[in-house]
Amino acid sequence: MYRILELNPQLQPFEGDIQLRMDNYARKKAQLVGDGRTLNEFANAYLYFGFHHVEDGWVYREWAPGADQLYLEGEFNDWNKTSHPLEKIDPYFGTWEVKLPEETLHNGSKVKTVVKNGDALTEHIPLYARRVVQDETTLQWCCEVWDDRNQFPWTDYGFHLDAPLYIYEAHVGMAQEEERVGTYREFADITLPRIKKAGYNTIQLMAIMEHPYYGSFGYQVSSFYAASSWFGLPEDLKYLVNKAHSMGLRVLLDVVHSHAVKNTAEGINLFDGTTEQFFHPGERGEHPAWGTKCFNYDRNEVLHFLLSNLKFWMTEYHFDGFRFDGVTSMLYLDHGLGTDFNTNDKYFSLNTDTQSITYLQLANELIRQVNPYAVTIAEDMSGMPGMCLPIQDGGIGFDYRLGMGLPDMWIKLVKEQSDDAWDLQQIWGSMCLRRPGEKTIAYVESHDQALVGDKTMIFRLADAAMYTDMDKACHTLVIDRAIALHKMIRLLTIGGGGEGYLNFMGNEFGHPEWIDFPREGNGWSFQYCRRQWSLLDNGFLKYQWLGDFDRDMIAVTKRYRIFDQRMADLKWVNVGDHVLAFERNSLLFVFNFHPTKSFSDYLIPVSQPHDYEVALSSDDEKFGGQDRIGHVRYSSFVPGVEGSHLKLYLPSRTAVVLRPVPQQEPTGEQKQ
Repeated sequence: MYRILELNPQLQPFEGDIQLRMDNYARKKAQLVGDGRTLNEFANAYLYFGFHHVEDGWVYREWAPGADQLYLEGEFNDWNKTSHPLEKIDPYFGTWEVKLPEETLHNGSKVKTVVKNGDALTEHIPLYARRVVQDETTLQWCCEVWDDRNQFPWTDYGFHLDAPLYIYEAHVGMAQEEERVGTYREFADITLPRIKKAGYNTIQLMAIMEHPYYGSFGYQVSSFYAASSWFGLPEDLKYLVNKAHSMGLRVLLDVVHSHAVKNTAEGINLFDGTTEQFFHPGERGEHPAWGTKCFNYDRNEVLHFLLSNLKFWMTEYHFDGFRFDGVTSMLYLDHGLGTDFNTNDKYFSLNTDTQSITYLQLANELIRQVNPYAVTIAEDMSGMPGMCLPIQDGGIGFDYRLGMGLPDMWIKLVKEQSDDAWDLQQIWGSMCLRRPGEKTIAYVESHDQALVGDKTMIFRLADAAMYTDMDKACHTLVIDRAIALHKMIRLLTIGGGGEGYLNFMGNEFGHPEWIDFPREGNGWSFQYCRRQWSLLDNGFLKYQWLGDFDRDMIAVTKRYRIFDQRMADLKWVNVGDHVLAFERNSLLFVFNFHPTKSFSDYLIPVSQPHDYEVALSSDDEKFGGQDRIGHVRYSSFVPGVEGSHLKLYLPSRTAVVLRPVPQQEPTGEQKQ
């Protein structure tokens, strides 16, 4: 019996479905690699296809099984569509090749592939293009040949990080304050030090895979092997990753293998003239909500393309792993649209796309073969059983899933209820809604909650007062409430919601407003597509308080390694008092969400008969609080009370983290 069934006895009726999952995986793996080979040896398509410098010049190879003929055009032949035909060297698989003299191409040569089907000639970007650029005048995209002899001077040999994930989700282009597109180099030199100072140890980069529409946030990919030219050269991205590693920061790629842009001139759609080259035919190949194309994960050549793509980003750019976008969309034939996953039979039905599950298992196995220290995260809101269990346990192989229900919960509460009506028992239940043995990344808001049409948490709490009342010298009930709850919500989420934590760039200090990418509807403005770091830095605004609290919150939870304990231990919850307390890896987290009532001598049970002292208080003056919680030692011995308790003063709308003393200080190795 697979371990998934031991951890989830309620899945026993679906043992046959779990076995089918494993049989499909074994069968497809055998098709791809047979006996004696590994997926790491299989996933090398990028070393064969595309442009490569060889001893006597250049070779360009392409996979286009449905095409009648391929040609190469470019600056080298004055864009003559048919003067340089490719030869079909493997009729069965549809592999084409052309060899060119040394002087024909150079680094940066602009080229396109011309595909003939019947009498029609169509222009395309080569499938394995490593650099794709847009002409500023015509706005058309083309490939620039990138010489694979270029060797970047990496200095990160042997880099790996075992520490728990504190993820800083970031977009390179909007990481600077000016109203323009930022660059890889600027991000490396200016933003990385900010991330390091804030205490995060992992960067999750969005929009790196080439995408023709900047406003898509990078989620409609056109060229899967090209680092986005919006932000600079391939070498600049390598510089960013290398510098991050030198600072002890992991770098994860937000990889989009769940769908592809429909574009034919810029993307891979209809490259050889057929839909079926990469995608399902008919309705199954169309994503009804996103207007994009859906991959056929059962076709071995498609798996070759996608698996090789993962290895490419890890070997060429040294990414430390991936956050897989749109996993829920992959898992179900209806893409999970409108489905309420409230019973286990909805995970194992005719609606389940078993082919995509097999692909995700193969992907996770490959990633570990390339780098045993790599990290994978699944964006799955459905709660598919086994998503984050090892493959041999009947799982899909991810390390973490995103706790997507947590931001939904917080938004619903803030939007629909006054905080004096919040039910802490229900909130705690949401924090604990995690599958046994599977790790979750907790977060209050990611980029999804910051986009135009939605609101960031601070904007929901403060609204228009953000524009007038954030000066430190100004005090209003609206802003005081917003700042207090902003801190408490984040502390509760990081302390109780998962085994890792994520924050979107700028939200740690309550970046105001939303993100609105340049588009026709806003006059192609960059006004809301940047990060106003000056709000944090100038010292006169309350954003500094939020940023300082976030930094110290990260530091305390890292120092005492709270994620070493999978689930927190609930010690106290009183819905009427709005008081919640839990322990996690020796730290005691206590929250008083009551909007007006403070409690004197409030008894909180603790597991160990230690004295305690304050490790973090949201009410500290340096965080914009009123300094009502004294930094004194609290005894766990309370006369006349059975068991160990602390007698605490709990001011309204405050949270405090206490550590037992004497507490052995973490060793140098434990400090992260």
